[in-house]
Amino acid sequence: MTEIMKLCAVKEEQVRSQIEDLMKAEGNLTLTMKTLPGEVHLQISSKGEDKETRKERKALIRELKLRFGASIYTTEPDKHLENVVVELLQNQGLTVTTVESCTGGALSARIVDVPGASSVFKQGFVTYSNKAKKRYAMVKKSTLKKHGAVSEKCAKEMAKGGAFATGSDAALSVTGFAGPDGGENAPVGTVFIGCSFKGKTVVQEHHFQGDRSSIREQAVTHALALLRECILENFQQKEGK
Repeated sequence: MTEIMKLCAVKEEQVRSQIEDLMKAEGNLTLTMKTLPGEVHLQISSKGEDKETRKERKALIRELKLRFGASIYTTEPDKHLENVVVELLQNQGLTVTTVESCTGGALSARIVDVPGASSVFKQGFVTYSNKAKKRYAMVKKSTLKKHGAVSEKCAKEMAKGGAFATGSDAALSVTGFAGPDGGENAPVGTVFIGCSFKGKTVVQEHHFQGDRSSIREQAVTHALALLRECILENFQQKEGK
């Protein structure tokens, strides 16, 4: 029997260090990990199925949930992060817009790959040039001149501009250096991801490793993870009232 836990927006080395003791533990179960861009999947396997094995499995799952908490986005083998995000948006009656630069539409593509995404996805902007950022996402000329297109300030204005332009509850922005060239003060892999959610905008700065394709994939996954985080935080606030 095999079970899986999928984690998002986590680093491989951090997860590995946190489960090293569990991977070495003797018993009826085997714990392994698989890495994808921006994700780590933990797999629990056993050769047989008896009372003792079931007891061990429950204890291991409980321990993993304690260690990783909200980083676990699903335990369903066939479900992906974009499926979870679209379901959260649908369940909360929310809409989203994307404003992408270095990912060139890959974030929008991940969302619309999910059947039924049309009920939550309003629009996607690919603002690759500075001119497009100013025209469609209302990024200020002064921001681009002073901070540059790959900056926290630009990512914030892209997200806010996307939400305002479409009237969406949420807007995700991605801007960065995917390679092969970086910026004057920022190496390849520097990516800023913004999320404007119901009037509040947050921006994350990332420094991804890998080739151009891997950096773009990691950026998309982390953008989806950020949106998931914002939705869950909003839901918890509503529940706490």
